[in-house]
Amino acid sequence: MSGEPVVVVGAGPVGLTAALLLARRGLRVQVLERHRTPYELPRAVHLDDEVFRVLQDAGVADELVPLTRPMAGLRLVDAAHEVLAEFRRQPGAGVNGWAAGSLVHQPDVEAVLAAAAARTPGIEIRRGCEVTGLAPEGDGVVLTVRVRDGGGDRSVRAAAVLGCDGANSTVRELIGARMRDLGPADRWAVLDVRSPVPLPIWSGVTQVCDPARAATAMPVTGDRYRWEFRLAPRETVADLTTPGVLRRLLAPVDPAAVEVVRAAEYTFRAQLADRWRAGRVLLAGDAAHLTPPFVGQGLGLGLRDVHQLSWKLAAVLAGAGDDGLLDSYQAEREPHARALIRLALLLGRLMTGGGRGAAVLRRAVLAVVRRIPAVARLATDSRTPPLRGPLLDRRGRAGRRLVGGLVPQPEVVVEGRRCRLDDVLGDGAAVLTADLEVCRPDGTRTRVEDPSGTLRRWLGSATEVRIRPDRIVASAG
Repeated sequence: MSGEPVVVVGAGPVGLTAALLLARRGLRVQVLERHRTPYELPRAVHLDDEVFRVLQDAGVADELVPLTRPMAGLRLVDAAHEVLAEFRRQPGAGVNGWAAGSLVHQPDVEAVLAAAAARTPGIEIRRGCEVTGLAPEGDGVVLTVRVRDGGGDRSVRAAAVLGCDGANSTVRELIGARMRDLGPADRWAVLDVRSPVPLPIWSGVTQVCDPARAATAMPVTGDRYRWEFRLAPRETVADLTTPGVLRRLLAPVDPAAVEVVRAAEYTFRAQLADRWRAGRVLLAGDAAHLTPPFVGQGLGLGLRDVHQLSWKLAAVLAGAGDDGLLDSYQAEREPHARALIRLALLLGRLMTGGGRGAAVLRRAVLAVVRRIPAVARLATDSRTPPLRGPLLDRRGRAGRRLVGGLVPQPEVVVEGRRCRLDDVLGDGAAVLTADLEVCRPDGTRTRVEDPSGTLRRWLGSATEVRIRPDRIVASAG
């Protein structure tokens, strides 16, 4: 590894994953984090199977799985906690080779990522460093960095900068980008608790569809549980955490029998940055978009960002593409993020919006649709909308069906050895033929066996598909 590093601003899960993906593609990476120590309280609690493939590419998925809890599905209940509908997910690995949904404790995720980054050659993490300035210089960027424990400002030259520094992003401010609202902000109280004994909480996510007090409850991992309650105007978290109110909200759980780790107000926003790039400075994660929690994609969107961005940036810095390749980043990722944010807004309104009349209508509609198999599949399907953009060729029947989505990842057999498909595809692009041969740019060819028949069914009449390094299908012929 040589040359100037890529500087990643922010050592949260998106920034650390970006560092691992870039290092695996041969780049030097310096991670700058303004806080001296990792944040110890939970935030994100859900990752889907598509996102686990990003963590697989970063080399940490197998290490992380034992720290997660597979999500059983979604249960909708009314104000009296009577079940309106229940959508269960099948246990075990799905089409992407991982559980369709997993509940996680974000500090566990960050600890695994930080340990992997610390042992990876070419990655340097510097904590207690705040970025105060950015300026283009030639093909790179010069950062002004202030050491927060009293050191003076210093200049750092970078080949590129990734702003993974969260909702209040300094990098976003420095490049003059602004957040644009897609919907109204929503105030919620978030309670994270621990219990020495298992609590009577369903193993999936329980959504209380009560317009007067919308709420969400779920077990997270180990002895951790989370409740979220929508706040009324002028209502505060303190109003909800008085002993009498809390006992009613958590019933049948006794608040005195659990440890409240955190009780905080969160404002869930639906926003997109108006620009994600200025030269070789790019935004990812919450710096570029914010979503309500109803489809559990807050962290997942950011991990998808850096999965795509890592291979494009590596190609540009290796001279295999010009900076125009970086223009395709926002062109592909912004519509995808917008679609998921709008879906979260829609589901939030459908599950929790309206008044008493809406609650009655919701009960009647759910009584019918929960019996329709297609609705149940839709409610438990982890697939996200296909990407669209200048690098994706959707011509032809196979192109319209396959391009923009992920290639499935069944367990395959290579020379008698069972493995995951992504491990055969490798770090770069690949072509998968109808004969189930994986062809890489270096000329190597690997024949795979598909015991489950997943790949053959997915390919259909396609003779071959071209697969990008982020496992997105680029074309199908």
